[in-house]
Amino acid sequence: MAPRTQTGSGRLSRGLLLLWALLGTGFCQMDARMSPPAVKFNWTAQFLEEVYTNITQECWEHFIDLMRNVTASELCEWKVISRPYSWLQDCLEGWADRLRYGYPNALAEQYIFQSHRRYFHNCTLEHPVYFDPPEDVLLAMIIAPICLIPFLVTLVIWRSKDGKAQP
Repeated sequence: MAPRTQTGSGRLSRGLLLLWALLGTGFCQMDARMSPPAVKFNWTAQFLEEVYTNITQECWEHFIDLMRNVTASELCEWKVISRPYSWLQDCLEGWADRLRYGYPNALAEQYIFQSHRRYFHNCTLEHPVYFDPPEDVLLAMIIAPICLIPFLVTLVIWRSKDGKAQP
C-alpha cells in the first residue's frame, strides 16, 4: 500500500471529524441554555465516503498496532486474536452506523479480507466441518421412518385383537 501524503484539507477534515465525533459521543456536550439552534447536516455522499474512508484507515492502523503484540505462532489462536479482530470489526461497523453509511459495505469488507490475507492466511481448521449428507441419502433417512410407522401401527393393532387377556 502506498504511503499517504497529508494535505492541508485532510487536516481540516480530520479536525472537523474529531469535533463532530466529540459532539456526537457526548464528550463535549453543551447544556440546553448554551446550545445553538439545531443544524441539520446535509452531507454529500462523496463527503460521507471520504469521512468513512479516513476513519476506516484509522481503524486499520490501530488494528495493525494491536496485531504487533501477537506472535507468529499465536496468529491462529482465536483466544489471542479475538480481541483485535473484534475491535476492527466493531470499529468498522460502529462508525458505519454512526455515519449512517450502511454495513456491511465494500470498504469494510476490503479491510476484513485484507486482515485475513495478511495475518490469517495459513490458519486451518483443527476439527473437520460437517456438511449435510447428499440429497438421496437425506431423503432415504426421512422416508424410511415415515413408511415404517403405518406398518408398525398395523402390527400393534393386529396383535392386540387376538382376544386373549394380557397378564
